[in-house]
Amino acid sequence: MRNFKYRAVSENGQVIEGYHEAQTEEEVVNMLKNNKYFPVNIEEEISADISTSLFLKKVTKKDIAVFCRQFYTMLDAGIGVVEALDILKRQTENKTLKQTIDIVYEDVQKGLSLSEAMKKHEKVFPNLLINMVEAGEVSGNLDVIMERMAIHYEKEFNIENKIKNAFMYPAILSIVAISVVIFLLVVVMPTFISMFDESGTALPTPTRILLTISNWLKNYWYLFIGIALIFIFGIMILRKTEEGRRFFDNLKIMFPGIKNMNIKIITSRFTRTLSTLLSSGIPLLQALDVVSKVVDNKVVGDKLQLAKEDIRKGVPMSKTIRDIEIFPPMVDSMIGIGEESGALDDILYKTADFYDEEVENSMERMTTLLEPILIVFMGIVIGFIVISIAMPMFDIYDTI
Repeated sequence: MRNFKYRAVSENGQVIEGYHEAQTEEEVVNMLKNNKYFPVNIEEEISADISTSLFLKKVTKKDIAVFCRQFYTMLDAGIGVVEALDILKRQTENKTLKQTIDIVYEDVQKGLSLSEAMKKHEKVFPNLLINMVEAGEVSGNLDVIMERMAIHYEKEFNIENKIKNAFMYPAILSIVAISVVIFLLVVVMPTFISMFDESGTALPTPTRILLTISNWLKNYWYLFIGIALIFIFGIMILRKTEEGRRFFDNLKIMFPGIKNMNIKIITSRFTRTLSTLLSSGIPLLQALDVVSKVVDNKVVGDKLQLAKEDIRKGVPMSKTIRDIEIFPPMVDSMIGIGEESGALDDILYKTADFYDEEVENSMERMTTLLEPILIVFMGIVIGFIVISIAMPMFDIYDTI
């Protein structure tokens, strides 16, 4: 939908101005004529999409969590939506979110609801938040919704932060290992090889292999960099396509080693989001539609859409979740208990808490396992290089 600003004259000559959402300008004209107004001027309001600017900071889950928490605090204190937005736009630190709130503030002043104004900035505000705000406006408990969203995004941010921290040390160790190997091959290796050439010593097979690799790196370094860049950009482009995203998302839940942890992360996100939606009064089918888009996995999202259709036909949710064959058996059992007891949202929330802890434990185990594996691998590679350099030196000693 597009937003149009209009100016019209009534039958008694009174000039009115306002805003109307429509697909085309003709729809606005018809609306005015049906209300017995003569349109004088109609122009489309175009909001700049600031979220895609390269010079503005990305809006993180932490920023959204702080936004919801501050919004809740002000609403709970009795401050109106417009005034709360005015305060938020002045104190928000993230420039992208700050400018977006400013535009939302102006739209709300013009008569749009908060959810309608936020829908224009889906690249900044998550789809889940927009749906929850809309539900809060309908039910009249927007402050409660904002508190729930603050808790939800705080937990989401904590999980993401733990994942980043867990892989930080292995990533740094890998970069150091690769840098050391390249230094040995490009700088150290040729120095010793020139000494061996002068002595006329025949080089062993491992040394010749390393010498060949060293020459490739020195003479064709640009090819290696080019191939690496093509590979990285190729993956980035592929991930933006429908089939590419589905391929990589399928790997996340099928590849040994990372499968269990990714499934636990998806399970935690699925149960917590569904619990939040249901506790806010959103119907189950609509809630599943939203959840399928926020689990951050195309394969699981598609299967949840199929489950939604089965539920629409009357199949119990616990059975449809079991038939997906993605989530751990505990999930469909807990959903079954929730359906029987009528406390599905509460059961899902407790399940989410359990899998939050499971995710943290899985990351700690993976980090603990990765560190010695990387150290041993680095030791083997560097040891092979050192031995390959040392072998000709022993041959020279034997010759002398």
